[in-house]
This record gives sequence, C-alpha cells and structure tokens, in this order.
Amino acid sequence: MADSQGQTVEYQWAYSIMDSSRVSTFVISMLLIVYGSFRSLNMEQEAREKSHGATNCLLNPSQTVQPENNVQTLDTMHALCLPLGASISLLVMFFFFDSMQMLFAICTAIIATVALAFLLLPMCQYIIRPCSDGTKISFGICGRFTSAELLSFSLSVFIVCIWVLTGHWLLMDAMGMGLCVAFIAFVRLPSLKVSTLLLTGLLIYDVFWVFFSSYIFSANVMVKVATRPAENPVGLVARKLHIGGVAKEAPKLSLPGKLVFPSIHNSGHFSMLGLGDIVMPGLLLCFVLRYDAYKKSQGLAAPGSKLTYFHCSLLGYFLGLLTATVSSEVFKAAQPALLYLVPFTLLPLLTMAYLKGDLRRMWSEPFKSLNVTKHLQDV
Repeated sequence: MADSQGQTVEYQWAYSIMDSSRVSTFVISMLLIVYGSFRSLNMEQEAREKSHGATNCLLNPSQTVQPENNVQTLDTMHALCLPLGASISLLVMFFFFDSMQMLFAICTAIIATVALAFLLLPMCQYIIRPCSDGTKISFGICGRFTSAELLSFSLSVFIVCIWVLTGHWLLMDAMGMGLCVAFIAFVRLPSLKVSTLLLTGLLIYDVFWVFFSSYIFSANVMVKVATRPAENPVGLVARKLHIGGVAKEAPKLSLPGKLVFPSIHNSGHFSMLGLGDIVMPGLLLCFVLRYDAYKKSQGLAAPGSKLTYFHCSLLGYFLGLLTATVSSEVFKAAQPALLYLVPFTLLPLLTMAYLKGDLRRMWSEPFKSLNVTKHLQDV
C-alpha cells in the first residue's frame, strides 16, 4: 500500500501533464502557429497575384512579391531593440500599473478588437459568400470595406464588449488568439540571422525577468504583471456617475497577454501560456514555411523529401513546450518558456539547414534569387 502511494506521488507530475488544461495549451498554441503561418503565406501569394496578375504568377512562380503596406518586416536593429523595449514596457506596467491600468485596458481592447476581426474574417467570408459579390462599401475617410470585413469587425466589437462586461476567461482567450494570429501574419522575419538574434535576445529577456527580477525588485516582475487584473472601465464610469450597483458588479479584467485554460477535472487549477511564447517561435515557423514554399516554387526541394523545415521546427516547438511543462511540474514554479522553446526550435533548424546545405542562404538572404529573377525579366 505504501509502495502504491509512493508511486502515485512519484508519477503525479506525469498525470498533471495529461490534465485537460495542459493538453489544451499544447493543442491551441500549435494550431495558432500553424494557422497564423499559413495566413501569412496566403497573404504573400495574394500580394503576388495582385502585383503581377494571376496568369503571370502561374507562369513565373519565382517572381518577386511586392511587400504589402500593412506588413512589417523586422531587421537586425529591430531584433536587437525588441527585448530592450519589452523590458521597458514590463517595468512601466510593474511600477505604474495602478495609475495607468485604465489606459492599458482601453488600448488592449482596441488592439484586440482589430486582431479578433482579422481572426474571424475567413469564417465571415465563408458565411457571407453566397449572398455577397465582394463589393466594397465606402465609409469616407475610414476606407472601403467588404461585407465580410464589416461582419467580422461587428462580431469582434460584440465579443470585446461582452468581455468588458463579464471578464470571462474564454472571451479573453479569444482576444489573445486573435492577437497571436495577427502578429504572426503581419510581422515577418527576413532571414535566419535576424531570427536567431531576436529569439536569443528574447530568451535572455525571459530568463532574466522570471528567474532574477525578484532579487532586484523583491517580486517576480513577469508573473506579477501577467497575473495582475485591471480596473474595469465600466466600473470606473459607473463610479463617476454614482451608479453604485453597476460599479460593484463590474468585474476586474485580466488583460489578454496570455492564454488561460482551466482544468476540467481539477477545480481551481489552470494552465497559463504567455502570448509571446506563441508569437515569437511562431514568427520563426512562419519564416521557414515561407522558405519551404520558396524552395518548392524554385524546384530546389529534394525529390521525395517529406520532412520540411516547417515540420522540423513545429516538432521542436512541441518538444520544447513539453519540456517547459515538465520543468514547471518538477520545480513547482513558473518557468521562462522561451528557455526551452528557443533551443528546441532553433537548434534543430540550424542543424537541418547545415546538413541540407541551405544554412548560408537562409542565414543572410534566403529570398535573394527572387529579386535577381525579377530583374532579369524586367531587362
């Protein structure tokens, strides 16, 4: 009997990993990365068709894609400055959260509304396709929008409003998912060099603020900021108008900087994963997916090879997330997920690129030949 109890305690971490909250974390995070990466790839292909025409694109798949106006490509300076900027933002939220929480809540709600509309757009396009011809409706200086875009934005506004009124975790997760997909789709890494600099810098950032910030600031800055709820704007307005009942009922809002998954079998237990732990590795996977598509369009992919760089990186992400989860259960403390995710995604990718002879090209200018091809055609 004693041995049985000892074995139960010894393997408790294994049972915890298979908890529904953990499984949800694994599945949803990987789905968001895959979906965001393919949305980015589709946007690039649509830009090619608009720039060169669908017929030209089919005849010459190696033509240059003109960058979209709303897509941001990170360079070396961005990669070096982003961890520093993230650190400054973290400190601002740590020291001035109480005085600026209303601003944080409102800005987050606005940004999440736009991101959620982008996430819902394909579904709205599918629903409204039978009764719409794709004609854009003009809204003056605001621009021109299709019926599907208006529907997705309306649904997004509705969801965010319900979240403000209820503070429900499921709606917060929906907003967080929209932010993840939009960021992966609209931000691009141009090379493996920039990817390595960015992810290495963010790994150091994550480790410092999770493991060492408590020695300087007497608190775990990362955990404190991630778990601190903000004052509800509805409650603030109600207090200004002296509406006591509404002010008391308005819940505090947990800002969508993370995904939260409660356990079905263990009441009160939940798993939490920061959006950065999805988005930053997701940018790398989006880059290698684009590179896989480039190699295929150029006829450079090895015949019969089914293991692509994207598959390799996605498997590495899964193993990194699994290792981070096991570590959090073993040490019973919050873990910097990027400490595990970055090596498990980046190192296998670098090794595979070296073995395939693609490392030099991917490191500096992976899509350079596209520009050369376009230049020769123009001449």
